[in-house]
Amino acid sequence: MYEGMVQLTDSNFDSEISQSAIPIIVDFWAVWCGPCKMMAPELEKLHEEKKNVLRIGKLNVDDNRDIAIRYGISSIPTLLLFKNGEVVKKLIGAMSKDKILNEISSFI
Repeated sequence: MYEGMVQLTDSNFDSEISQSAIPIIVDFWAVWCGPCKMMAPELEKLHEEKKNVLRIGKLNVDDNRDIAIRYGISSIPTLLLFKNGEVVKKLIGAMSKDKILNEISSFI
């Protein structure tokens, strides 16, 4: 995982989301997921560009099924943007950094 991104698990998810002073986008992914691997460098670029106004968390759905089920994650990659502890945007499928930014810019 890229330095500076938050490794999320079933046990730390709620506290990381609720305590985040800035919006946090959570990448729901799995090791075997090709499109997830394609998105990893895009998320790294997003982190570098927006690290002062946006946190990025990664949650492996195979290892953390409870959170994936809670949020109805049925396909990956899925990105959920949380602001003030609430989901404000859901993005499904692999996309570029610029596409992600375009979709979430009004929230950060």
